[in-house]
Amino acid sequence: MKEILAIVRMKRTSATKRALIDAGVAGFTAVRVMGRGKLVHDEKVIMPCKEILMEMAPDDVIDEQVSEEEIVTFLDDTRMFPRRLFTILAYDEDVPRIVEAIMKANRTERGAGDGKVFITPVADAIRVRTGESGDAAIW
Repeated sequence: MKEILAIVRMKRTSATKRALIDAGVAGFTAVRVMGRGKLVHDEKVIMPCKEILMEMAPDDVIDEQVSEEEIVTFLDDTRMFPRRLFTILAYDEDVPRIVEAIMKANRTERGAGDGKVFITPVADAIRVRTGESGDAAIW
């Protein structure tokens, strides 16, 4: 038995949920988390994001310089980002199929921030209501 932890963009929550259901996952948990990944230094990735955010900034309310400072701190390593954390318990043989479904639902062409998937062993699971353990507690 394995535990799959998948951290994905908030906007990809529904797509991830649908992918897990389509992959036959019996059940999963999803919670909102905050975090950040590896700092991106590639200007080809950063500049398009900065331009989009600058276009969205309300220049009639906030000074352009203030907006740019806020956007730069958003894009550098000083901010954390909202993400969704999915937790899935799976049979060992189902892990590759589930991970592939998660990756397919979350891969973008942005060059950064598509998420992470972690796989850890699970020693046991117990269903509180019945006391069943192992696979019987999950499926």
